[in-house]
Amino acid sequence: MGKVRPSRKALRRTYQGLVLLSVLMLAPMTWAWLNSSQHRETAEGDGWLARVPPSQAALVLGAGLYGTQPTPMLARRLDIAADLYRSGKVRALLLSGDNSREEYDEPTAMRDYLRGKGVPDTVMVLDYAGFDTWDSCVRARKVFGARQVTVVTQEFHLPRAVTLCRTAGLETFGVGDDSVRRWALTTYYLATRELFATAKAFADAMVLNSDPIFPGPREVSLTEILDQPGAPGA
Repeated sequence: MGKVRPSRKALRRTYQGLVLLSVLMLAPMTWAWLNSSQHRETAEGDGWLARVPPSQAALVLGAGLYGTQPTPMLARRLDIAADLYRSGKVRALLLSGDNSREEYDEPTAMRDYLRGKGVPDTVMVLDYAGFDTWDSCVRARKVFGARQVTVVTQEFHLPRAVTLCRTAGLETFGVGDDSVRRWALTTYYLATRELFATAKAFADAMVLNSDPIFPGPREVSLTEILDQPGAPGA
């Protein structure tokens, strides 16, 4: 007996299904890009600092550790945050990362790195429950009382980070490191993962309106810094 070939109708339905699936997969990325397009800058070359508006705080998102040291990508985020602070673009640094187990403490490693760069402890606030980007954004507003942030991450992650923080109710600008120039393979791998991460982010922010894994209690350390005279956005 010869092979049974699928009918033209079945092929058409399969094609339509694949097109619909592609649209559904790309929709969250489109949402993130459109919502962030006027609110992000790449930290490369001369003059990028001048294009960043002043804000209350830099929200630095965790990006992993090697032992107790920041990964190269996280170190680059911290360098950018230090530049923002030294230039007067932000008054405080909110360091948001994962400390879900005793032996893994991103925020403390981030603080220690910045301390070594000369950033004073008095302007750094640690968020030990920034388990993902959405949690970091929501906690920045609801737990730490921020209204304006400059979120700092890599360029491929910037549309999602800016959009999620804006969706969480923060006035947000974003600064990203063009990591492809330094770590091309890692960047391409992580950028591919963004397709799936942004789909989850869309569900968390727009469909489920999810609460952070650890939603409280309220912290006053950031607002105490921002209430001092001369704080941007005060």
